[in-house]
Amino acid sequence: MRLLDLSHVIEHQMITYPGLPGPEIGEHLSFDSSASHYAPGTEFAIGRLSMVANTGTYLDTPAHRYRDGHDLADLPLERCSLLPAVVIDAGSDGPIGHTAFNEVNVEGSAVLLRTGWDRYWGTDHYGDPAHPHLTEGGAHALVDRGAVLVGIDSVNIDDTTTGQRPAHTILLAAGIPIVEHLTGMDALPVTGALFSAVPPAVRGLATFPVRAFASLP
Repeated sequence: MRLLDLSHVIEHQMITYPGLPGPEIGEHLSFDSSASHYAPGTEFAIGRLSMVANTGTYLDTPAHRYRDGHDLADLPLERCSLLPAVVIDAGSDGPIGHTAFNEVNVEGSAVLLRTGWDRYWGTDHYGDPAHPHLTEGGAHALVDRGAVLVGIDSVNIDDTTTGQRPAHTILLAAGIPIVEHLTGMDALPVTGALFSAVPPAVRGLATFPVRAFASLP
């Protein structure tokens, strides 16, 4: 088995989504300051991280969109780990509609929308409103066909030129987690891999960064 990392590295003050603050990565306890707490020659470092939940490669649960939706603590592992992956080569030209799934069996699978938009990560162009996204019809098709999770390597799974978010609305209403800001999917086969993107079980949070990866035979 070979493991393929599909996550962006989280770095100090990096920008994931335009308008959201970057993470603050620092120290709670340094090696030097720990010396007074332990025996001579024994030292520890304890880091501190402050960030919005939508940082790096992250997973959305229904509570991200719905007040009565389940949060990270109630996310079943069966919804985010060891899922058969179906990769859709969606292109980088904008809307991804229902026809993208006409000839594909997605039932019980993590559907990963490969657009190549991750090549713009870290640049102003990454947040361009012309980014590829899933349409309302495409979201309905994935729900109807039994997808278990949907991921994308773009800045948002939705069109961000309006205040509507149909893909989030439809997928999360059906209990389908969404993983955004994937990267490195060019090495993934269309089928045959297992996909995992597991966040910590945090009560009261709807979204959190994940270490998304694929297991390849």
